Amino acid sequence: MHLYRRFGKRLFDIVASAVALTLLSPVIALVALMVRSTMGSPVLFRQRRPGLHGVPFVIFKFRTMRHEETPTTATDGARLDAFGQWLRATSLDELPQLVNVLKGDMSLVGPRPLLMQYLNRYTARQARRHDARPGLTGWAQVNGRNAISWKEKLEMDVWYVDRQSLLVDLAILARTAGWVLRRRGVNAPGEATISEFLGSGH
Repeated sequence: MHLYRRFGKRLFDIVASAVALTLLSPVIALVALMVRSTMGSPVLFRQRRPGLHGVPFVIFKFRTMRHEETPTTATDGARLDAFGQWLRATSLDELPQLVNVLKGDMSLVGPRPLLMQYLNRYTARQARRHDARPGLTGWAQVNGRNAISWKEKLEMDVWYVDRQSLLVDLAILARTAGWVLRRRGVNAPGEATISEFLGSGH
């Protein structure tokens, strides 16, 4: 298990992400063209997120909201158009993160990278989610995704950090396909995606 975490997991990520980028390149190109034609430039959304041990990296996503690159008072729901909602529902907006995986910023499987401002809101136990590279998918994503509470989600992240292995990763990847195809857990009730994490005391 320890050998997989130290060496095997990274090798698996490199090979799998390189293969996925090659096979999905026509889909990625098509989505990029559709984003450009419906929402204009930029095609990619870039944002600093905490990675392994909380070290920041720049995450890549296909843009799903209007004017994401500039401050706005509009809510996320108001800025999401039908195409952006479809991208999120199908998780196609996450495809550019395969580049993050290939670079070593992320892993195929791990706790999802959240926002930088959340770092000082975690309990000591919740902060252990950063003991693993953030993932394209994770244990919380196949057990409720955005439809579960923050407490449940963060506890599942810690569960994964303690139990990560090749078999666990393969099981999560297999279950991810089902969740994506059924478009389950995309939104929290009453939210465009999920409400802000304010800390365990809220």
